[in-house]
Amino acid sequence: MKEINELNLPEDVKYTDDHEWAKLDGDVATIGISDYAQDQLGDIVFVELPETGSTFDKGEEFGSVESVKAVSELYMPLGGEIVEINAELEDAPEQVNSAPYGGGWMVKIKIADMAEFEALMDKSAYLASLEG
Repeated sequence: MKEINELNLPEDVKYTDDHEWAKLDGDVATIGISDYAQDQLGDIVFVELPETGSTFDKGEEFGSVESVKAVSELYMPLGGEIVEINAELEDAPEQVNSAPYGGGWMVKIKIADMAEFEALMDKSAYLASLEG
C-alpha cells in the first residue's frame, strides 16, 4: 500500500468521494478510478463496463472492477451518455493498476450538466478527504 504522499494525483483531473476521476475535453469527460482506489484494490483482474450509448445519472453505478481482493462498484461522477468504452481493459485489466490516468481509463461520456463537473473535488480537496 502506498502512503498518501506517494499517490499519483494529477492536477488536471477532478475527483469524487468514491475515488473516481474525471478529465474534461470539451463536453466529453474521460472517467476512471484514482491511484488511491487501484492501490487499495490490489491487482485488477476484470473490469465490467456499460454499453456505448447508455445514459447514467451522477452517482449511478455504471460497472465494476474485480481485484484479487474484492469486487467494487463504479459510480458515475457525472451524468451523461457513454460515447466510448476502453475495450482494451477486457484483455488487459491490469492497465487500471499500471496507468490509472492513462491506458486504465474506463469510459468517456458526453456530459449532460457541466455544473456537475465543476462541483467535483480538485487535487487538494481530494487529498484532504483521503487524509481526513
